[in-house]
Amino acid sequence: MAAPVVRVAEHAGACYGVNRALGLVEDALDGAKGPVRTLGPLIHNPSVVAALAARGAEVAEDCDLPAGTTLVLRTHGVAPQVIADALARGLEVIDATCPFVTKTHVAARMLAEEGYQVVVVGEAGHPEVEATCAHAPGALVVGSADDAETAELGRRVGLVVQTTQSAALLAEVVARIAPRVEELRVLNTICDATSERQRAAASLAEESDCMVVIGGRNSANTTRLAEICQSRCPDTRHVEQASEIEPSWLIGKRAIGVTAGASTPAAQIEEAVRTIRAATGAADPVGRQAGDA
Repeated sequence: MAAPVVRVAEHAGACYGVNRALGLVEDALDGAKGPVRTLGPLIHNPSVVAALAARGAEVAEDCDLPAGTTLVLRTHGVAPQVIADALARGLEVIDATCPFVTKTHVAARMLAEEGYQVVVVGEAGHPEVEATCAHAPGALVVGSADDAETAELGRRVGLVVQTTQSAALLAEVVARIAPRVEELRVLNTICDATSERQRAAASLAEESDCMVVIGGRNSANTTRLAEICQSRCPDTRHVEQASEIEPSWLIGKRAIGVTAGASTPAAQIEEAVRTIRAATGAADPVGRQAGDA
C-alpha cells in the first residue's frame, strides 16, 4: 500500500500572543537580577511550562513572593487588583497578556461604564474569562445557546467573547439573546488567529481520513480545534506531544492531517510530523511546512 500523504494545516501552532509571551520570559530569564516566576501557567501547554520551569521560570500561584522577584503575567490576563497587589509587594511586573485578550478587557470595561449589562461568551472558570469579568464586575458568563436562553438579562446588554471561542457559538448566543432584550451591543473579540486556525483545520479535516491535533489538553483553543476536526473527520486524535502518537492509528490511512493549537510551538508540530513520517514512510508534508506562520 502506498504511503499516505501528510498535510499540515495552512494556519497552525503558536500565535503572535504566545510567541510574544515566550519572548518576554526569555528576556526576563536573561536579564532579571532576581528570581523569575510566571503567575499561573504562562500558556496552556504543559510541556512548554515544564521547560520554562526547568530554566528557572517556575509557576507561582499568587503574588506572595519576595520583593525584587520578576513576575510575568500569563497570556490570559489577570484582574486589575492582582497587578496592584504585585506592585505593592515590590515585584517587577512584566505583562505578557495577549494584546487580543487586553482588547477584550478594555471592551468589557467600556460596556460596563456605558451602563450595559455585560455578558461574556466563554468558558466559565477559564482564566481569560475570569480576568475579563474582573474588568466588568457583575458580568455574566454564557457558555452555550442554552445558557443564553435561561440567563437573567436586563434591558440593555453588551456582549464580548472569549478570544478562543468560535464564531458559530457567538452567532447562536446572539440569536438567543437578541429577542429578549431592548438593546444588544455585540463586540466580536474573537482573535483573528483563532478564526484562521479553525477555518484551516476544518478545511483540512474534510480532506483527511485521520487528523492529529497537537496541544495541551487544558488549552481551550486546542480542544475546540479537536472538536471541529472530529465533526468532519471522525478519526481525530488530540495529543499533547508527538510521543503520544500511536502507529496503529495510522495504518491504512491515505491522507493524514496535522494541526495545532495557538499555544503549540512550531518545534512540537515538526516533531509530530517526523513521528508520523517515521511510522508510515510518508514523504515530506504537503502544503504549509510545520513551523510556518
